[in-house]
Amino acid sequence: MDGPSGAGKSTFAKQLAQELNAQLISTDHFATWDDPTTKWWPRLQQALTEVQHGREGRYRKTDWSQGFPCIGEGDEVVIAPQGTIILEGFSSARKANTRLSLAIFVDHESEQERLERAVKRDGEHQRQHFIRWQQYERGWFAVDETKARADYVVTSSN
Repeated sequence: MDGPSGAGKSTFAKQLAQELNAQLISTDHFATWDDPTTKWWPRLQQALTEVQHGREGRYRKTDWSQGFPCIGEGDEVVIAPQGTIILEGFSSARKANTRLSLAIFVDHESEQERLERAVKRDGEHQRQHFIRWQQYERGWFAVDETKARADYVVTSSN
């Protein structure tokens, strides 16, 4: 489940995970303001490779408790090798993700409303980070063609 920040993908993914009794993994467990998509991807792929081979996948979340990212120093997450796994978050449905069974792109038409949703959720002190993040997202989605490749596109509302 992919889409831009503030579009509602985390909320939608949580609801879907509950309905399907699925495991939920978020790219927010990995990404940082300075590394939205790249350096952390192999850590996630390693955990998913373990699951693909019938073993538990494990990783440590990025710890944001001090107000800045400490990569791999947060809580450990265990991914069981059975059942449905929902991967949600920015860049989760990237072209390089060859393990996807289905891609859902969650969107919201107003970039300003998405910005305000994200700031309301994470705090005014994060506004400038989200503005930079939105610029990065626009470029990423254009090059990756994420929305065009999605199996389903869901537009959220307020």
